[in-house]
Amino acid sequence: MSLGCVQEYRAMNHWLSTIDARLAQLPVALALELPGGSRVGPERPDVALRFRGPTALAALAAGRLGHVGRAIVEGDVALEGSVRALMLAATGFLASDPAQEETGGWRRLRAWARSMRLHSPERDARQVRFHYDLSDDFYTLWLDPRRVYSCAYFRENGMDLAAAQEAKLDHVCRKLRLAPGERFLDIGAGWGGLLLWAAQHYGVQATGITLSRHQHAYVGQRIAELGLAGRVRIELCDYRQFVPAQPFDKLASVGMLEHVGRVHMRRYFDIVHALVRPGGMVLNHGITAAAVGSAQLGAGLGDFIERYIFPGGELLHVSQLLRDTAAAGLEMVDTENLRPHYARTLWAWSDALERQLPEARAVLTAQIGAESAERALRAYRLYLAGSALGFEQGWMALYQMLSIRPNGDPSYGPLRGAQSDYPFVRDALYVRSAPCSTSSNPAPPPT
Repeated sequence: MSLGCVQEYRAMNHWLSTIDARLAQLPVALALELPGGSRVGPERPDVALRFRGPTALAALAAGRLGHVGRAIVEGDVALEGSVRALMLAATGFLASDPAQEETGGWRRLRAWARSMRLHSPERDARQVRFHYDLSDDFYTLWLDPRRVYSCAYFRENGMDLAAAQEAKLDHVCRKLRLAPGERFLDIGAGWGGLLLWAAQHYGVQATGITLSRHQHAYVGQRIAELGLAGRVRIELCDYRQFVPAQPFDKLASVGMLEHVGRVHMRRYFDIVHALVRPGGMVLNHGITAAAVGSAQLGAGLGDFIERYIFPGGELLHVSQLLRDTAAAGLEMVDTENLRPHYARTLWAWSDALERQLPEARAVLTAQIGAESAERALRAYRLYLAGSALGFEQGWMALYQMLSIRPNGDPSYGPLRGAQSDYPFVRDALYVRSAPCSTSSNPAPPPT
């Protein structure tokens, strides 16, 4: 036997001894089929992985879950069974907390250099379209009827996803105290859920901006169908290139912060400050890192998301975001962590996709071809379930940060010294009154 074969044999035995010890402690039954065809684990597992080579097996033994995920997407490991069961098993292989990735000086410097490289207007447009322009029909299969692609708000325990997304839209509008006739801007408007809700139920003049061509076309169509052409508009542009005729009364950005990049975050808040009038209000809703100073999710999870889901995505800790908010001249008045709500949202999305795998495969095949469809479907199955797990475990968080742009006039506002429209009491958020509607028969959501 050659030296190389001996070393590979010893390495395989080491990996297997590590894996065997962990398999016995998992909360679900996981079986592994090894490259040579032998099996370890129970005969009747909840979930099984079939390895075609040693590299992914070594990654599993080392707790590099993102690398195992990559092997599944690329077809080097076959997944059989439930992704929920796989995620329950995954935590048993972690060697360290993914939220606590090492954040030394060199890593932070590399993260800053990477951010500089990845975030120009042109590159951001390509990165956004990589994700959001994959296939509208694919997203329709597992999102709610309004296609709200962000954390829902399960205000009541029995809410289904559609009701929780409407509750989230209303939660944002209530926090901003939207009122008829106000000028409202939505940065990163998605498929228009918040934009249309605010116009229909709160009577605002609403403007949205997006980098996604698919979303821009869809929202334009919905505006026409709902008869809102005089009150709602959607523009295809970068936030850095958006120049309105006058500042807005209120501004929201939902799911946008993750795409800005740490190197541009202060500039982003400077632009937001300029886009809202003195005395106006701003709500930023975004995914944040769990660890202060974190550069990326550990265990290879950040690399997986960068490669297959959100190229150019970056997560900052909420403390960094609030520091940049204050440096731009905005005053934070309310910050709320919705982390468990996003875990429940993501599980709802994951379960919906799992129920419709044949339909999803057919839709993606028609859009991008059979081979790319299989890779994309495997990536999204792991991404949705893995993200749900991440929010449950506290590896990431989701914050809504409400800020004001003080106008310098202590006599302005509902309470002396408010210098804004913010009441400095929370009562209005929790009173169960219906939002105002500009129509006695509001149009139903798209189907």
